[in-house]
Amino acid sequence: MTDEATRETAEDARGWRAATEAALYGPGGFYRRPEGPAGHFRTSVHASRLFAEAVAELLCRVDEALGRPGSLDFVDMGAGRGELVTGVLAALPADVAARVRAYAVDLADRPPGLPDRITWLTELPRTVSGLVFANEWLDNVPVEVAEVDAAGVPRLVLVRRNGAELPGRAVSGAEADWLARWWPLGTEPGLRAEIGLPRDQAWATAVTSLQRGLAVAVDYAHTVATRPPFGTLTGFREGRGTTPVPDGSCDITAHVALDACAALDPALRLPEALLCTQRDALRALGLIGARPPLTLASTHPTAYVRALSIAGEAAELTAPGGLGDFGWLLQPVGIENPLL
Repeated sequence: MTDEATRETAEDARGWRAATEAALYGPGGFYRRPEGPAGHFRTSVHASRLFAEAVAELLCRVDEALGRPGSLDFVDMGAGRGELVTGVLAALPADVAARVRAYAVDLADRPPGLPDRITWLTELPRTVSGLVFANEWLDNVPVEVAEVDAAGVPRLVLVRRNGAELPGRAVSGAEADWLARWWPLGTEPGLRAEIGLPRDQAWATAVTSLQRGLAVAVDYAHTVATRPPFGTLTGFREGRGTTPVPDGSCDITAHVALDACAALDPALRLPEALLCTQRDALRALGLIGARPPLTLASTHPTAYVRALSIAGEAAELTAPGGLGDFGWLLQPVGIENPLL
């Protein structure tokens, strides 16, 4: 935080959680802009139809684990413009697709042209039997930011609409407990953390909506052993990283402490969650991405070009240092983990 920012009064400043909520989802917010998220950044869904096909394969495995019920729910959390749910429905075998009840959950308005069979909601259905899939949803659940001050005390960071920051109250209560357990900051001035408690709560809500099935969160992630010392809060605009400014002009995001999300209340008595990379998850779902043999180029050149394209897309989805390093958190409820 700059000296200039700390000298200003806190009248028009608020915590990053409230500021982000307004900037992303309020009137005129970033996620209500007509171009949608795809106009500013590229997720796995936008990178290749192979991602939706892999999720469709996972839904089929959940279907089998549930005993092929008369109706099967698929819930796309943080649905954007409905790209994933639309792609999954298109990739399903006809007999499974006919039994699927499809839901897209997002705070933005229903996009035009979305198929009528997809129910658009602003919150989770009350009860779900099937697959809840949250691709890059938790990273956009707004959180508070803490920074250690000159006296070694973690304080909430306040922010103005123009992005100027200043220190707020000392972190206390449940937020302090969360930091102590999941992101210990120490006393060196300037160290920062994002307090992931709202994401833990959002994930718990997603899991407890399930009667039976599987909940999956896919996101930029880190664990307690690899927390970055200065946090990960950042902005995105038109495909590029930028300074996070809560004025509705850019996305505001931060990596997710998926290990904290996975630590659900033991009273729920759920099977142990699985944490893995996207690379491992997609490979377990059959997305290998091997290059086609060169001999195919001479015998069936069109098939070779198509197979080469598929291999390239699979490589992007599983690439080290890129999408392949995303974290997958899988929590089964009433079934065995279908990825194992």
